Parts: sequence; structure tokens; C-alpha cells
Amino acid sequence: MWLILAFLSAAFLGIYDSLKKKALRDNAVIPILFLNTLFSSLIFLPFIILSASGDMLDGSILHVGSGGWEVHKYILLKAVIVLSSWILGYLGMKHLPLTIVGPINATRPVMVLVGALLVFGERLNAWQWVGVLLAVVSFLLLSRSGRKEGIDFRHDHWIYMIVGAAALGAVSGLYDKYLMAPPEEGGVGLDRMMVQSWYNIYQCLMMLLMLLVLWWPRHRETTPFHWDWAIIGVSVFLSTADFMYFYSLSLPSAMISIVSMVRRGSVIVSFLCGAMFFHEKNLRAKALDLALVLLGMIFLYIGSR
Repeated sequence: MWLILAFLSAAFLGIYDSLKKKALRDNAVIPILFLNTLFSSLIFLPFIILSASGDMLDGSILHVGSGGWEVHKYILLKAVIVLSSWILGYLGMKHLPLTIVGPINATRPVMVLVGALLVFGERLNAWQWVGVLLAVVSFLLLSRSGRKEGIDFRHDHWIYMIVGAAALGAVSGLYDKYLMAPPEEGGVGLDRMMVQSWYNIYQCLMMLLMLLVLWWPRHRETTPFHWDWAIIGVSVFLSTADFMYFYSLSLPSAMISIVSMVRRGSVIVSFLCGAMFFHEKNLRAKALDLALVLLGMIFLYIGSR
């Protein structure tokens, strides 16, 4: 069940990335990110209210748990990590082709493994090493493809933002499993709906502050905002993808390494959308880069079983 949810989450995540690219085209990043967090909060706010005011949702998958600061401090940290990743990712995606951004984001499971190697001293098996090496080779080939479009991976700060967003996304994935795992397994054991509902609200409040302090007084004239219906689609598809993701992680047998890899399969959807709807260039070379990334994910999957 958790694996099926991971695949569904990947499909919705790919559509989310494509709608995000459309919404960001010639548009201001901060207002879009604020609206995305606002609409996502509005989706979950009724569940918070109904769960707190009665027993209508008791025992259902939509029930939102409650708790004090000892619980919300973990969710607030989750919001900071995710929002930092989103800010970098939105800025990078606005200025880079979707067919470049997608394969870079797909390397997040590799970052998780490398982080475990460097920080926790874990040892990778042969299958995992092959997966890591394939991801490195695909990144180098992707940089060559990018040069044909005037993108220098070594000096392009938008590339650094996408890589930073992917790294923070990997941190968030590890933290999610820690939040969902029961205390007897070394986790916090938080209610998944509580995490998803409240971290959206915390992000919305933080983005409102950024909107009022950074964008409105200084940049609303230089980087104007215009409405795009894709903005609502971004919130709907992301909320649905995350709901399936958190539900998957909350199941006892779920493996974060596998869920993370499957979820990165969203790059296939976003790559196809970049080719069909945004008419991006140099697709044949990028398709080879993407194939190496996906092959690396297969080796990581085999090595993590």
C-alpha cells in the first residue's frame, strides 16, 4: 500500500512541478510562493477546525491531531527546512529549463545516501555505490547539455539554488521519517495530518512576513506579480502529493529510502511536460542524462532492499 501511495505521489508531484514552472514564467516569486502556501493552508484548515471542534473526523485519515509546543516545535522546524528549499527551488526554476531542473532534483536520494555516509558514518554496498556513481555521471553530462543552452554549472547561481533546494529536500525527507517514526523506533511519532496541516500554516505566516517586508516595499514595481490560474493548481497537486507521501510514511513497513526514490520518479512527468508544453531544447541529450539518473535510482533501490 505504501509503495502505491509513493507512485501516486510521484505522479502528482510531476504535475505540480510543471504547473509551478508555468506560474513562475515572467512572474514574481515571493507572491506566488505566498499564495501557494495560503491555498495549501486553506485546504487543510477545515480539517483542523473540524478535528478540534467535534468528533466528525475521529478515526478517519483526515483527522488532525493536537498538541502543545513540545509537538509544534518539530513542525515549525519542518516548515523552515521546506520553505528554505522552496525559496531556492522557485528562484532556480524560474530561470532554468524544466528539463534541467527535473534531473537535478531527481538526485535527492543520492544526497540522502551521501549524507548518511558523511554524517552518520554509514557504509554503502556495491549496488548503492553504482547508483551514486551513475548519478554523478548524469550530473556531469547534464552540465554539458546545459552549456549548449548557455548554462555554466560551475558559475550559474541558479544552478546552485536548485542544488541547494535538492539538498534541503533530502534533509526534509530524512526529518519526515524521524517525525513519523514511533518513539520506540527512535522517532517522535507525530500525527501525519498534524504535520502536513500545521507546517503549511507556519509557512504561510512566514511567507506573509517576507511578502510585506521584502517584496511589497521594494520589488513590487521591479518584479511585478500577475495572476495565473496555475497557482491554484500548484497548491492542489502539491497538497495531494504530500498527503499521499505522509500517509505512505506513516504506514509501519514504509522505507524512507524507497519512498524517496519512487517520489523522484516525478521527473519523468515534468520532463515530458517540459518537452510538450514548454518546447524546451536539446531533449535527446537530456533524455540520456535522465535515463542515467533513473538507472541510478534502480541500483539504489536494489541496494536498499
